Amino acid sequence: MNEALILALVFAVLLFAGVPISFAIGSAALAALLLSLDPAAATTVIAQRMATGLDSFALLAIPFFILSGQMMNRGGIARRLIDLAKVIVGRFPGGLAYVNVLGSMLFGSISGSAVAAAAAIGGVMSPLMKREGYDRDFSAAVNISAAPIGLLIPPSNIMVVYSLASGGVSIAALFLAGYVPGLTLGLALMLVIAVMAKKHNFPVGEKIGAAAGFRIFLASLPSLFLVALVMGGIILGWFTPTEASAIAVAYTFVLSVLVYREIQWGELPRLLTDSAATTAIVLLLVGTSMGMSWVMSSANIPQAITSGLLALSDNPIVLLLIINLMLLVVGTFMDMTPAVLIFTPILLPVVQKFGMTPLQFGLVLIFNLCIGLCTPPVGSCLFVGCGVANTTIAKVWHPLIPFFLAMVFVLLLVTFWPPLSTALPKALGF
Repeated sequence: MNEALILALVFAVLLFAGVPISFAIGSAALAALLLSLDPAAATTVIAQRMATGLDSFALLAIPFFILSGQMMNRGGIARRLIDLAKVIVGRFPGGLAYVNVLGSMLFGSISGSAVAAAAAIGGVMSPLMKREGYDRDFSAAVNISAAPIGLLIPPSNIMVVYSLASGGVSIAALFLAGYVPGLTLGLALMLVIAVMAKKHNFPVGEKIGAAAGFRIFLASLPSLFLVALVMGGIILGWFTPTEASAIAVAYTFVLSVLVYREIQWGELPRLLTDSAATTAIVLLLVGTSMGMSWVMSSANIPQAITSGLLALSDNPIVLLLIINLMLLVVGTFMDMTPAVLIFTPILLPVVQKFGMTPLQFGLVLIFNLCIGLCTPPVGSCLFVGCGVANTTIAKVWHPLIPFFLAMVFVLLLVTFWPPLSTALPKALGF
């Protein structure tokens, strides 16, 4: 257990000292190895594990989905999806709040990025809601809580990472498993809005005529077709999820550059550079986390934690609540990618002893960490949402609480009702 102590201590000290998390993970793994190996051998082992961890065909999906998300964010797709959401739900009391949620769901189903949804949807909706008389902090809370839906509704990079960490859970099955929890979360947030709209007498949105609504639908149809192209191709077996990510890039390029013409040719080098930088950050996290996972396995840390949790209680409900609470805390200070890579090998053996499948646990884990994106100190959606709404965390926290409670409620449904996440993949043969 000396390795476990050194690993945890070095990681915690470096993390709270402000060292980038990828370097904190790699340094902690190296420090633990130095207890049993000389410096040259320990460094070689970590380098080998990083290279081996990144040698995965499935990981090619990450840079492609990141690039397609960048083009979607800048290619006018968000605005067209917001217009479509106005047609569907904009005429109800509190209509623009519904539009914010539905817009995030639609954008998330295309981009797979929570931060991109918070920036793109929030950047458009915050001025609109302010102009219609909505409280600025309430509109920020709606945007912050709705943005993470994009990580549950595929395509989702974090599901690709979980597939790697779990030892090969089908990416296609994970994509399908995210639909119903993502839609359920969106409906739960809309229910909160409905209650608040009645209580605070929110304004009724503008009613859009049939002819104008049809034109808006036609304008958004090319964007929506990407969902059918990517997921339809995966389900029908035309291509793998990794190949689908490359197809998403090609289609988004045609749409944003050649059809909508909102991305100029001169902007492409900057887009490629930004995507490469983001990809490098993610894959460095993957590599160092795989090194740490190997060190933990060699020191039998997952087995020790499994035994410790099982010693606390033999009641699966109690243990699952403890695991959810722990993951909610983890999500408040750790980025999703390293959290998935570190905690999957630790907690997956525990939940499997109580009959939870790796597929269901993947949704539980990702859902917990999605909630963490909305909470301080490192909630990226929280910071982006406050930034685009020009407000502060202290002001937005109170209106965010009802949405936070709705998210926790849906999380418990995903945890204790397996069909919510597993029924759709089973029905389609995954």
